[in-house]
Amino acid sequence: MKAYRAGLLRFNADARALFDADGLLVVGPGPQGWNRVVDAGSHAEVSRRHPDVPITHWPGRLIAPGFIDLHLHYPQTDVIGSPAEGLLPWLERYTFPHEARFADPVHAAEVAAFFFDELQRHGVTTALTFATSHVASVDAAMAEAQRRRLRFITGKVLQDRHSPDGVRDETEQSLIDSEALIRRWHGLDRLGYAITPRFAPTSTDAQLRGAGELAARHPGVWVQSHVAENRDEVRWVAELYPQSRSYLEVYGHFGLLRERAVYAHCIHLDAADRALMASTGTAAAASPTSNLFLGSGFFDFAAARAAGMRHGLASDVGGGTSFSPFHTMLAAYAVGREGHTKPGESLAPSHLWWLHTAGASAALGLQGVVGNLTPGHEADFVVLDPQATPLLARRTAQADSLEELLFAFIVLGDERAVERVMVA
Repeated sequence: MKAYRAGLLRFNADARALFDADGLLVVGPGPQGWNRVVDAGSHAEVSRRHPDVPITHWPGRLIAPGFIDLHLHYPQTDVIGSPAEGLLPWLERYTFPHEARFADPVHAAEVAAFFFDELQRHGVTTALTFATSHVASVDAAMAEAQRRRLRFITGKVLQDRHSPDGVRDETEQSLIDSEALIRRWHGLDRLGYAITPRFAPTSTDAQLRGAGELAARHPGVWVQSHVAENRDEVRWVAELYPQSRSYLEVYGHFGLLRERAVYAHCIHLDAADRALMASTGTAAAASPTSNLFLGSGFFDFAAARAAGMRHGLASDVGGGTSFSPFHTMLAAYAVGREGHTKPGESLAPSHLWWLHTAGASAALGLQGVVGNLTPGHEADFVVLDPQATPLLARRTAQADSLEELLFAFIVLGDERAVERVMVA
């Protein structure tokens, strides 16, 4: 076993932040070969329980759970910062041409390596990502994540209509390929597979029905897609599926709402939609930097919480503008104030942090596995430096509470504050 001494952040079962200014995290081998948290708490108490464990001391630093990104597109790494009038023009002009290149395994592998470098540089240790419609894109990302020992989930995009040549797939073959990828990668080391219809307009009924049948045959895999991101998209779905009460219910009709199903955006939902997500265990990946960039709207954090709907935070790279969890949390704070919360309310810094760690883990159905630093969790954590920049150092030195300290990181932090990233 090994122990690490610094400030220590973790969460209890009620999503309340637990903090020890002088904490000790003890880790040791778990049953599957991955290091897990053995003990955590104040140095004074935990060190007495483990007197012979060697301690690495990081004075003035903060140990926190590794961040979890609930939704992003690794093939869109090179699309970040591309200007567009809105979601649909942005897809046509930038996204689809870039994704077409992922038929080439060499290109896919090169982007995957850079993508994971960026994730880890920013302190992200678990991610649920889209690949492209090409099998090579999945193989490249899975192989790179396996090499790095990451907990990582991805899947081949399903899109057999309303898509240009180069990214459009063929219905039957797309489902055959998806099942073969499930058998090849799902459950291997720390890897998981996600059945991945791009969004309802780009899949025929036959493909969505096949995706639902795959999900029924493989209950342990994930499902991911997009829903209710943009008003033009919502109108398009209403034209394509006039028999469905809502965009979300299209997925329900095909058996794609369930535990371990994560839908990005979920902006233009109503109370019935949120109740449906809550009752099925379906989760939302709130993507505030992307929504602000593309002018899509505001995720209603208060309504999601009131409905008991699982949700967490996501960068949505490349519609999102940064890999940084700090930037995502800051955007979520702004969205929470500008959206549908009561005047004067805002999301607490510790709650924002929970939405990007333990809350995101619960949205994935991985509570107790990652996203926290209480005993039994896999030992994915970051070591943060509150003096990484002069302004951050000046502000954190004056913080007189945990909320102030965490908010200083959210507002002023970036990858420079991530001193170390420890995986398993």
